[in-house]
Amino acid sequence: MKCGKIIGAAAGLLLMSSGAALAQSSGEIGYAQGSLGYDALVSGNNDLALQQLEASEKLHAKDPARLINLGQTYARLGRMGDAARMFNAAAQSNRQFDLVLASGEVINSREAAELALRNLNNRIASR
Repeated sequence: MKCGKIIGAAAGLLLMSSGAALAQSSGEIGYAQGSLGYDALVSGNNDLALQQLEASEKLHAKDPARLINLGQTYARLGRMGDAARMFNAAAQSNRQFDLVLASGEVINSREAAELALRNLNNRIASR
C-alpha cells in the first residue's frame, strides 16, 4: 500500500494517507523521499518543493498526492492558474485513495483535491 503525506492546498491542512503515517514525523511513506515535496512544504521551502515535485513527475505524474502538493506549491508561489489545474487533475484522476487529516479525519483524495480547489477559489475571491 502506497502511503504519503500531502499538504492540503490553500487550507494549510496536513493530510496523510494512512494512520501509520501519524507516527512518522517527516518524509513520505511508500514514496522515495522528496517525491511529494512534503518536508520542503512543511518547512516553507517552496522552491525546493517545486524542484522535488517536478523531478518525481516521471514516476508519479498522475498521483493525486503529488498533484495536490504541486498545486499547493504553485499556490504558494502565486501561480493560481497552475494550482487550480493541479487540483482539478487530482480531483478527476482515475486513482483515488483515503487520506487522513492531521485531526484524524479520513478524507478521500478526490474530496481533498476538491476541498483544495474550493479553498483556492475562496482565497482568490477574497483578494
